[in-house]
Amino acid sequence: MSETVKSALSVIEEEFKKSRADVKWVNPQNIHLTLKFFGNIKEEIVEKIINITERVCSHYNTFNLEIKSLGMFPNKKSPRVLWVGVEGNDVLKTFQGEIDNDMASIGFEREDRNFTPHLTLGRFRSFRGDEYLLEAIELHEKDHFGSINVKSISLMKSDLSPAGARHTRIAEIPLGIQENLELKSKK
Repeated sequence: MSETVKSALSVIEEEFKKSRADVKWVNPQNIHLTLKFFGNIKEEIVEKIINITERVCSHYNTFNLEIKSLGMFPNKKSPRVLWVGVEGNDVLKTFQGEIDNDMASIGFEREDRNFTPHLTLGRFRSFRGDEYLLEAIELHEKDHFGSINVKSISLMKSDLSPAGARHTRIAEIPLGIQENLELKSKK
């Protein structure tokens, strides 16, 4: 995630916090796009995940994504998650679909929901104060927060604590055939 995007998301979060809505805000440094959630996995499966991801990444060159618009899951009437949209050409959805399908070969179930690329800003804990937040969101619904040039994919480990999730990068896999050939030759 570019520093420009992180900064823009930090600014909008600070504005939304003024509403005092009962929302658990994601630290802008931890905001990420999830392509595949694995849950708790055994150490021996990590190398298989990396190998599959390297193979999929080798089929794709870098691509751009636009970070814009705000939305809520499941909907505005009973919001649970506040998110920022991730838009681009169809490359991202194709890429995610290939990751999802290939991970099934090592026992991970395919997603039964359609992939909706997004960055989670916060999770509603209750509806206390949400009317003020919903008004603020409406004012910024169509905002543009920047763009991202996707050059690599990271496999992340999340450790949950009362202070929030702590993310550790396990592997970073570059996109593109040439980059992955260079990566293999260094091993």
